[in-house]
Amino acid sequence: MDIRRVVTGHDAAGKSVFVSDDAVRPARPTLMPGSQFHQLWGGDTAPQFPDDGSMPQWHSYFPPVGGFRFAMLTLPPSAGTGASEAPDIEKGLAEIEELLPGMLGYMDPSDPGMHTTDTIDFEVVLEGTVVLELDDGAEVTLRAGDTVVQNGTRHRWKNPGDVPARMAVFICGASHANVTR
Repeated sequence: MDIRRVVTGHDAAGKSVFVSDDAVRPARPTLMPGSQFHQLWGGDTAPQFPDDGSMPQWHSYFPPVGGFRFAMLTLPPSAGTGASEAPDIEKGLAEIEELLPGMLGYMDPSDPGMHTTDTIDFEVVLEGTVVLELDDGAEVTLRAGDTVVQNGTRHRWKNPGDVPARMAVFICGASHANVTR
């Protein structure tokens, strides 16, 4: 999917201006075939205005308390997403860390895909079907137009369909007594 990001800001006189209009290329980790992560915007602190419209500094996939992330995700169908040849796991994990810094630290290695973050996530399903599974096996099926407010719960995402599912996500860092960085 081609994603366009238009950014506004302020000029030296405080007037509203367009500062960029660019295509955003997705991260496509080898160990996650068919997945796409469009990291659109983020910051590790609360924004202050007026600003010049430049991307704030941020360092990890999930934000710290007071930070935020805006992204689009593409989840491939759960069936038939295996790689055609055996991947180099060590190289693939290093690639994920480079493309999506810190994400793997939140994953439960004993239960693939299951993770808990110290964030509040606002998700909108744009296309396809996704299943949100919680740690006790409870599931809800979501379709285009459905939304989720994810309050730091242990969960995983699955795509039971036969086409990619796309979601828009806004993530806010939050204090979570059960998650440590």
